[in-house]
Amino acid sequence: MPVSREIHLVERPKAMPTPDQFALVETQVGDAPDGGVLVQNLYMSVDPAMRPRLTAGQALGEAMMGGALGRVVQSKSDKFAVGDLVSNRMGFREYFTSDGQGLTKLAADPDLSLTVYMHALGMTGFTAYGGLLHIGQLKDGEQVFVSTAAGAVGSVAAQIAKIKGCYVVGSTGAADKAAWLKDEVGLDAVINYKDAPIRQALEAATPKGIDVYFDNVGGDHLEAALRRMNTLGRIPVCGFISGYNSGHSNVSNLSNIIYSRVMLRGFVGTDFMHLYGDFQRDMAGWLKAGKVKYQETILDGIANAPTALIGLLNGANSGKMLVKLAD
Repeated sequence: MPVSREIHLVERPKAMPTPDQFALVETQVGDAPDGGVLVQNLYMSVDPAMRPRLTAGQALGEAMMGGALGRVVQSKSDKFAVGDLVSNRMGFREYFTSDGQGLTKLAADPDLSLTVYMHALGMTGFTAYGGLLHIGQLKDGEQVFVSTAAGAVGSVAAQIAKIKGCYVVGSTGAADKAAWLKDEVGLDAVINYKDAPIRQALEAATPKGIDVYFDNVGGDHLEAALRRMNTLGRIPVCGFISGYNSGHSNVSNLSNIIYSRVMLRGFVGTDFMHLYGDFQRDMAGWLKAGKVKYQETILDGIANAPTALIGLLNGANSGKMLVKLAD
C-alpha cells in the first residue's frame, strides 16, 4: 500500500490565495478494490477555474480536486489493465483508488507529447474549440478578439481562429508572451494591456470591429470589446479572471448588447460533448502539422501545487500550468 501526498485547503482565501492556506498531507492508500484500480497520477492540471472553488465548493481538510493524468499500477478490474493511462479529476494527490467511475482510458498518440493531453488535446483545448466554433458560431474570415491569448485556452482559441482565416487580435500582460503571440503564433495584432489602456489599444487594433470576442477576463476587457462589437456579434464567455479574487468585476456599457444585438453567453466544456470526436481529430491533425503551437510551465512535485496555482493566478505561467508528479 503506497503512501500518497496530497494538498488540502485549510483556510478560505478572501483575495489572492497564500501558501499558508494549503497543507501538504501524507495518507496511506489501500490496494485496488474489487472491480477497481489503484492509480498513480503523473501530471496534474492547474486552472484559473480552481480559484472560485476555494471560496465555495472545495471542502476544507480534504484533498483538492482537479484534472490529472495517471497510470494504473494495480487492477482488479476487467476494464483497466496495469499500465493503462487514465484521465481523471483526482488531481492534487499522488495516488488514489477508484471503482472505475470518472476514469477515461487514454490511447496516447506516440507522435505527440503526453502533456498535450493535459491542454491542447485535453479539456482546455476542447473548451476553446467548442467555445469558439459552437458557442461563438465563428465564420471563416471574421474579426476576432481573444483575451489572455497566451493562456492554455486563449492560445488555442486564437490559433483556431487563424486556421479559419480570421483577423485575430490577442491580449496579454507580459512582453515575452506578446512576442510569442506575434512572432510564433502569428496573430495579426497583440495588445500588452500593461503597456497601454485596453480600450484605446483595442480600438486601434480592430479597424473593422469585432465579430467574435472570446472572453476569458470580463471587467475592462469586456467593456472595451463591447464598444467594438459589430452588429450581431457573439461573445462566448469562458472565464472571469478579473473577478476571481475580488468576487466582482464592473462593466458599465452592457447596454451595447442591445444596440448591437450582441449574443453574450457563458459556457462550460460539457455543453458540447457531441463535438469531442471532431475536436480530437482536428486538434491532433493541427498539432502534428504545426498549425497549433503551445507553451507549458511545469513545476515538479506535489509540494509545488499551491505555488503553481498562486503563480497561475498572478500570471507567472507561459501557456499551460502543470505539476509533474511522477515519471
